[in-house]
Formats: sequence, structure tokens, C-alpha cells
Amino acid sequence: MSELNTLLSGLSGARIIDLSQPMKRGMPQSPNHPPFRMILERRHGDMVRADGGSASNEIIVTGGHVGTHIDGLSHVSHEGKLFGGVDAYEAQGADGFKTLGIDTMTPFVGRGVLLDIARLHGVATLPAGYGITADDLSRAEKAQGISVEAGDSVLIGSGWSRRWNERDAFIGLSDGVPGVDTSGAEWIASRKVKIAAGETIAFEQITAGAGHSLLPVHRILLVEYGIHIMETLKLDELLDANVSEFIFVVSPLRVVGATGAPVRPLAILP
Repeated sequence: MSELNTLLSGLSGARIIDLSQPMKRGMPQSPNHPPFRMILERRHGDMVRADGGSASNEIIVTGGHVGTHIDGLSHVSHEGKLFGGVDAYEAQGADGFKTLGIDTMTPFVGRGVLLDIARLHGVATLPAGYGITADDLSRAEKAQGISVEAGDSVLIGSGWSRRWNERDAFIGLSDGVPGVDTSGAEWIASRKVKIAAGETIAFEQITAGAGHSLLPVHRILLVEYGIHIMETLKLDELLDANVSEFIFVVSPLRVVGATGAPVRPLAILP
């Protein structure tokens, strides 16, 4: 048996869970980014070929940080610097970034680890505004009998994707959203992961009424450690499956010079 056949046989019967939220007009998103819109530019019947055939197509307008998406290392700067001390002002231009754009990110195929913080606290969904601490993350590792290792991607389960259809509550402008605080961010960085991912619009603890005024976790992970952040994942099915590790596949749209891009991450459970 060839190496490819051996690999494929190992995946025979695997369960594949799509971790992306559906993209549609009016979906929850950060007010800091342009809204998602899709319209049919051409409808069936607008043009009919001689043989009776017809085609339809659309125009899609979206920001790079709308829906399930991943942040490039050019997304956030601190005191004018991107990751690695790159000058943010010199790197950016009308056509995007000359360096650290999302197109420079290597697609990820590797081990994903899900830390279920909601289950740790005995709830399906963490309360709005809850700060996920380094202690929470360490306790979840111990409770689940799992360890986050260098090179992994770590997914933080808050249960917040269960509230996707509650648009205003999901965005959290009034009551906030649960998320990793700065101690949790430093804990994640210490594990030298490739990607840190969560269910909320911003991978941050957002307290009631605070909005996105300060995003310290983005500074820590993107600017200081060069760890990509993935947001607005649909984790409810994976959480309900009660799994802690899986094969994780992440490949963002290769938009040259963009600060982020939509992504359709997959969890493969052999």
C-alpha cells in the first residue's frame, strides 16, 4: 500500500466538522468593519444562449475581518510597529501591505486542541464579559487530560457560538462577550502555538459597554509573539462532541496584502 493510501485509510470514516459560521447579509459582525453583502449581478434568463443555457453569478462585498476569519500579522500595530519591529507606516500602501499580509501565512494542517472553558465552569455558555484567565486554561488542560504543545492551534470554547442567532447579544455592545484576558493571552503565547481561535467577534474579554476600545490580547498575540488569531468560529458542534484534540485544517483566502481574510476551518475527527 502506498503512503497516500495508508494516509487515506487512516481517515476512512472520519467525521468532518465545519467550524465556520454561514456568511449572509445581516450576520453579526464588528461595527469596525464594512458589512457583508451579496447580490445576484446576473440572474437566469438575463442572457440565454442559443442552446437554451443560462447562468447566474454574484457580487460579494466584505471586509477581511467579517464572518469566520483569520487575522494577518499586519492587522494590529503598537507604537507604529508590527510583529518583528516592522514599521507599519512604511509597510502599508493603497494596495495593502508589502509584508506580513494574510497571503504570507502558511496554511495550517496539524493538531488542534480545544479547551472547553464553558464545561469547566459547568455551563453551556460563559456569561457575557467573563474573562478567561491563565488559571482557567491550565485547569481545562488538567480536567481534559490534554496538553497544548508548540506548533498546535488552540481553540478556546466559551459556548458563545450558541448565541449566533441573537445578533445584538452576540456582538455584545451592551453586555460584553466572554474572552481571554491578558493573563490568558500570555499563557497561550508561552505554549508557542501557531493559531489562537475563539467563537466571538474579537478574541478578547469585552466587558459591558466597553466595545472594541482596547484590544490588548491582539497586541500580545499578533504584535509581540506573531501568533495568528482566528475569530467567529462555530464551535458548538465540536463542544457537544466532547473532544479535545483533532486534525485541524485552516486555509484563508490568499488576498495579497490584506490584513485578514475569511476562512472555512475544518476539524477532522479520525
